[in-house]
Amino acid sequence: MNNIPCLYAIVRFAPFVETGEFANAGVILLAPQQRYFGYRLMDNRFARVTHFFEPLEGKVVRTTMRTLKEELARAAVLLKQHGFDKRLKKNDVEFAKGLFNEIVRPRETTVKFSEPRVALVTDPKAKLDELYAYYVERGFVTKEYQEAALERGMRKLFNEARIGDRFMRANVGNAEYHAAFPFVEKDDDVAVRVIKPLHLNHKEPSKIIDHGGQWIVRVQALKKRELLPNRVLFAVDAPKLNDQRGRNAREVIAELETLGVKVVPFGEKQQVLDFATAY
Repeated sequence: MNNIPCLYAIVRFAPFVETGEFANAGVILLAPQQRYFGYRLMDNRFARVTHFFEPLEGKVVRTTMRTLKEELARAAVLLKQHGFDKRLKKNDVEFAKGLFNEIVRPRETTVKFSEPRVALVTDPKAKLDELYAYYVERGFVTKEYQEAALERGMRKLFNEARIGDRFMRANVGNAEYHAAFPFVEKDDDVAVRVIKPLHLNHKEPSKIIDHGGQWIVRVQALKKRELLPNRVLFAVDAPKLNDQRGRNAREVIAELETLGVKVVPFGEKQQVLDFATAY
């Protein structure tokens, strides 16, 4: 198949001008010669962005994305009037390129765009989906990467509360069996309190069971050998919808709780701090 030249740009949500920080929030793509203009924007799953830009409210992101979607829809109408409607004989390629460049030009707003990039593709729509999965859904991210991000957030929380020096990454158990936890408090070299951020917000329901099951097995093995401290907390990042993903996450949580583990949502910072400092 012939390679189709495309222009694309990453949509960036940047609510705080002072810091210059941004989160990828969508992708727009133009294949002018094929009369294709497409875009994908973040939908209602805004938790990743609001957690990053705390204390930003979800309605701010929602309103921003709705406004941008309306702007892009108007651009699509203009492109149809200038040739993207395939019923028209003439396709004004230069107008399409100019409009794309106008959309992505630097501006002092909450929404910004990356520099336009060029790609040669065989299917513009498939490329748009691929770019969205990579840059927004972060398809390259493994569960290890995601849990490392949760751990960094928790370490920051503990440092801000001035209790970070009480917790270290360490093995819990003995030579026969042990498991590594990111936050372990010890007394005379004996683990007395353990905290573990757990990522269960996988897109595939089966991965929730697989990953959660690994930690259920580890906790069971420690408990069976009387190596599990009395104070164990899992701060879980889990889907909230009542679908298969949500049901699988709740199954994992219930299993952990039957083993004596305290489970709280990852975002409940005060509950985590209360557990970390209780005597």
